[in-house]
Amino acid sequence: MSKVILVTGAGRGLGTDIARQALAAGHQVVATGRRAEEVEKTLGGPRDNLLVTRLDVTSLEDAGTAAQAAVERFGRIDVLINNAGNFFAGYFEEISPAQMRKQFETNLFGPMNVTRAVLPIMRAQRSGHVITITSTAGLVGMEFTSAYAASKFAEEGWMESLRHDVEPYDIHTTLVEPGYFRTELLVDGSTTWPELSIDDYAPRTGPTIEGMKSLNGKQPGDPAKLARALLTIARQEKPLPRFVAGADAIEAAEAKAKELLAQAQASRELGGNLSYDDTHV
Repeated sequence: MSKVILVTGAGRGLGTDIARQALAAGHQVVATGRRAEEVEKTLGGPRDNLLVTRLDVTSLEDAGTAAQAAVERFGRIDVLINNAGNFFAGYFEEISPAQMRKQFETNLFGPMNVTRAVLPIMRAQRSGHVITITSTAGLVGMEFTSAYAASKFAEEGWMESLRHDVEPYDIHTTLVEPGYFRTELLVDGSTTWPELSIDDYAPRTGPTIEGMKSLNGKQPGDPAKLARALLTIARQEKPLPRFVAGADAIEAAEAKAKELLAQAQASRELGGNLSYDDTHV
């Protein structure tokens, strides 16, 4: 069954693959990006089932305009795929406060802006599906990723809670936690390196940056396959609320689940008997 799918960040990386796969499958696609002309060029120009429109996810006004354009063109929005994001890499002390705020503006408040614009349409339809791409870094904190992981952990908490908010209106939500995929996250324009420099971190910062740059183009995951998997989830009658994408991500999620269970058990003696005692004077 054909759906109307709005994709953010469709001008490059995974967003382009999602848009292309959705078009090939016969869906109506609203492909958005900060530079609409680049999105249109990437996807091959106008066609009946494609609407390209500008959307900087940090702009609530842009989000509202894009959602309205989608409804005017196709009459509805069935699936929102929050894909746009970026990566501020670095040790916490070397990431400036301004950089930390920019990370959250794009990775957390950005998808919130777009979802805020789309949900009234889905509620009126009494149907819809919000798919948000987070990251394995939304489950597991790692070295040199404090800003990125913080934004993705926050995105996870928002989406887990949103699920309960919108269930009564037959709106589904899916969190997608990819591992390492051969997208453009590590290229200039998507990755920003730390603004500050602290001598204590210097022996680690340079080699870590070079190591990350060397990963670009060598990640094990195929974004085209991930795009097809997302479209499969979008077709499900009861979509997965969480999709852990990639063998490396599944391994990391299983390890984190075991670690959390072990930490809960280790906390039981000290933390399990902290209820208020009404008999205490």
